[in-house]
Order: sequence, then C-alpha cells, then structure tokens
Amino acid sequence: MPGATTTVADGRDSVHACASLETALMSFGLFRVPDPVNEAVRTYAPDTPERASLKACYADLAGKKFDLPLWIGGKAVRTGNISPIICPHNRKAELGGFHQAGTREVGDAIAAAQAARADWAAMPWDQRAAIFLRAAALLRGPFRDRLNAATMLNQSKTAHQAEIDAACELIDFFHFNVHYLTQLYAEQPISAPGTWNRVEYRPLDGFVFAVTPFNFTSIAGNLPTAPALCGNTVVWKPASTAVLSGSVIMELLQAAGLPPGVINFVPGSPAAIGEQVLAHRDLAGVHFTGSTPVFKQMWRSIGNNIDNYVSYPRLVGETGGKDFVFAHPSADVQSLAHNLLRGAFEYQGQKCSAASRAYIPDNLWPQVREILADGIAGIKVGDVGDFTNFMGAVIDARSYAKLREAIEEARSRQGGRVGEVIGGESDDKTGFFIRPAIIAGVEPDYRTMKEELFGPVLTVHIYPQGRFEETLALCERGSEYALTGAIFAENRGAIVEATETLRHAAGNFYINDKPTGAVVGQQPFGGSKASGTNDKAGSLLNLVRWISPRTIKETFTPLRDYRYPFMNAG
Repeated sequence: MPGATTTVADGRDSVHACASLETALMSFGLFRVPDPVNEAVRTYAPDTPERASLKACYADLAGKKFDLPLWIGGKAVRTGNISPIICPHNRKAELGGFHQAGTREVGDAIAAAQAARADWAAMPWDQRAAIFLRAAALLRGPFRDRLNAATMLNQSKTAHQAEIDAACELIDFFHFNVHYLTQLYAEQPISAPGTWNRVEYRPLDGFVFAVTPFNFTSIAGNLPTAPALCGNTVVWKPASTAVLSGSVIMELLQAAGLPPGVINFVPGSPAAIGEQVLAHRDLAGVHFTGSTPVFKQMWRSIGNNIDNYVSYPRLVGETGGKDFVFAHPSADVQSLAHNLLRGAFEYQGQKCSAASRAYIPDNLWPQVREILADGIAGIKVGDVGDFTNFMGAVIDARSYAKLREAIEEARSRQGGRVGEVIGGESDDKTGFFIRPAIIAGVEPDYRTMKEELFGPVLTVHIYPQGRFEETLALCERGSEYALTGAIFAENRGAIVEATETLRHAAGNFYINDKPTGAVVGQQPFGGSKASGTNDKAGSLLNLVRWISPRTIKETFTPLRDYRYPFMNAG
C-alpha cells in the first residue's frame, strides 16, 4: 500500500535523522582532560632568550598604529567612532585607536550571541573544552610575547607583572576551568532500585554580559570565557584602557577555533552599552570586575528591569577593596616590610588585592619605617620597556589626579591628623607617574585608611603594642570592603586570634605573606561585603554560576496501580 510504504520510509528517515543528530551531538566516551599544572613563570633575566624576544615584540607593537575593530558574529566591525589607545608611561605615543560600539552594534552583538547559542550549547562539552585547551597552548607559544607586550604597552605593566598575569594566569584559567567543568559534570545523584537519576548541566537561558577591568588581562580573558566554556554565549565589554590586550585575546580565541558569535567584543561607552544590554529581556547573567559603585548601579538597573527578563539574571561581581596588612608585635620585621613594599607597590598599587592599609605596633614601627623608606627611595619608576624599572605609570589622567590630590591633602595635614608622608612625588609630563607614597601615623578612621584609592599609596596606623586585640577589632570594622588581608606574626596564638577575629574581613586571607598574588588552583579569589559576590574566579564555585542544572529521573518498572499499600483494608 502506498500509504504504508510512505509511513515506513518516513519512520526510517526519522530514525536516520535521530541517529545523525546523536552522532553530531554526543561524545562516545567519558573523557579525562589533561591534568592542570600551574604555568611556570619566565624570569626575563638578562641574556635570556625570552627577554630578547619580549623586548623585540614590545618594540614592534610600540611602533605600530592600530585600528582595532569590534568583533561581532566573528566579523570585524568598524564604526568610525574612534577612541585613542593610550600608553600610560608615554603620553605622546601615537598608537592609533579602537572603534567604539553604538546602539546598533550592541544590538547586533546581542543578536549574534543569541544566534550562536543553540549550536554552541549543543556542541559536545569535550569539543568546547578542546578550544580552550588549544587557546592555552597557543598562549604558551606564539601568542605569549604578543599578549604580554600589549599588556605592558597599554596598561603599563612591567615584564614580570605582565608575565604572571597575561600569560601564566590566563593559561591557568583555561586549563583549570576545563578541569573544574569535568568535576562538575561528574557530580551526579544516587538512584533507587528500578530508577536512574541524572543531572545535566545546561547553560543559562539567554546570553551573559562580561564587563572586564584594565588591571588584569587574565581577568579580561576569564570573565567571557568561563561562561562560554559552560555553553553560554557572551557579549564582552572590555575596559577602554585595555582594548589592545583584549583585541589580542580575541585573536587568540579565534585562532583556537572559537565559533563566530560565541563571544562578541564591543568596546565603547560603559554607560551606553550597559544601559542597552541590562535592559534586554534575554540577559541571563553578568560577569563583572570593576568598581563597587558601578556594580551597585548595574544591580539597581537589573532590579528595576526584573519583570522584563525571561529568567532571573545571575550577578557575579568582584569589586573594590581596602586590603589590610596587620602586624603583631612578634612579626618578622624584614619579611613584613618587604612584603609591604611588594604588596602595596607592584603594578603601581592597581591590583584590587593591593595592600593599602597597615596596622603596625609601635615596637616594630621604627625598624619597619627604615626599611620602607629605603625601599621606596630605591624603587625605579618609569617606562616598562626598561626592564630595570619596578613600577610603571598609573592608568590614566583621572587616576593620576585622584591619587595626587590624596597625597597632597595628606602632606597638608602633617603634624595634625597625619604623622608624615614618605615619598609620593608625581610627574605627568611624559607619563602618569606617581612614586610610592606612605601616609603614616594616622588614626584608623583617616580617609585613606577607609577609601579605595587604587594606586601606590599605603596608609599606616601605628598602634600601642599592648592593644593588639582592640586594634584587630578596629581593623575588622575599618572598611566596607572584604577582599584580601594578611596577618604577620611569629606568635601562633596571635595568628589564631587574628584568623578568628578577621574571619569576615577578607575573602582571601594570608598568614605571613602579602595579600596579593592569588594563583589559580591554589587560592581561589574573591571577596564579600562591598568587595563582591565572592564567587571565587578560577574555581568550580565560579563555574556553577553559569550553569542551569536539569534533573532527569527515569523509571524502568511500569506502575500498575495508583493505590498505596497503606490503603488496603486490614
């Protein structure tokens, strides 16, 4: 019968179609990913091949005039609305510019993310993972110098600071996130006899908005890629002061095989882009690192739009910090002072984890002061292309003005609310240079003990050595932030007491070490209170935020009667 033949043929075609779909979407194996190992830091010591190679790449980039596009749906987009690329330590450098997104381009980026979503989510997890493992391999190899040099040039990081950030930490993010994703997928429920329970880890219902900072290239790489690894598509707005390194990351991901539209790169006005993206009905999440006021404003905007969304957006933010170093009278003076020099002044104090307030007992202060004063007098500040410099320039004119004002205000108050100001000289003729500054002998409520400055300024409260417990309490309530902090002590009882008292004062707490330098896989990073949602970048905890689990229960034994045994007469 013609009808029967047609039915059989249609059924066979359907079976073949399902089989083809299964082949396309499934992975035939429970695969083990390569074990993650932290990337080794290159020294760039004199006469090493890596030093010569990085110097050559830096010189090459410094001699170029860039015309950096947006990347939407895998295509370069140029709007003609160009903003200059600034070199903070050489204001006269002509590096070209980057194109800024407008309303049309933001809408196109959202549409591209939505169009890519189904295929990307359906791609087998191991194939997604392979893209980021390949990105790690490419960054370890041909992209290493280029990303490091871009970070040095546009963000004024020294070779060492660029290496530990742009190269090593971003490689670690790619490797460890793949490792954590497999751990997450392996987390499965138990099953009663005759049933099979399982959980699938779906991406979110919509697109993710990644908003990244200037101060860490690795964070700029991780914020869009962590959600993408989990199957989400992303609209990425980089900091306008770090578009050069962001563009290199986009090149890296494209070279690794990232499909078009999975991550869409849209530099431009934060307010204009943010307002449009945050109002979109398909916003599924925000992955943010930046200032506390900006994150609070984003949260307000999402709250005001809550009735318009398809789902409740996930908000993940790492924001400000007023990170402390607390010294007990038993602290090792040499270790304390040198950790303060590194923790407060590496990368010009522009790490969200930088030591910016210290509590030091009066019995140790004279020795600590001598080491600090000698240290900052010997610190070289200048062009990061000169590898003998310890510090470069602060990021821009606005930051320079804010820091200079705080230092000069403190100078004017010496002999009153401020004991002394050590260092802190500034000069913006060539670049935005501010030398390390120590504002010492202040009360714990002095402005720079409480407010985030984000620069090379360390404020010191000197307390009577017999008031350790009372001063710990002052430290605990001394700031709205709770990002990083450290205790220095040789007395174990003091360490125990500080660890307990300061439990909620820092999301990352260090004992006899500076409060900076968290390593992926070793110290998951993030803070609470006004410092963020504490979702620990570089850990399984962060990936959970970009997953929407679905529980599936399958019953193998058919039900033959709706009634329960307790209902029987007896």
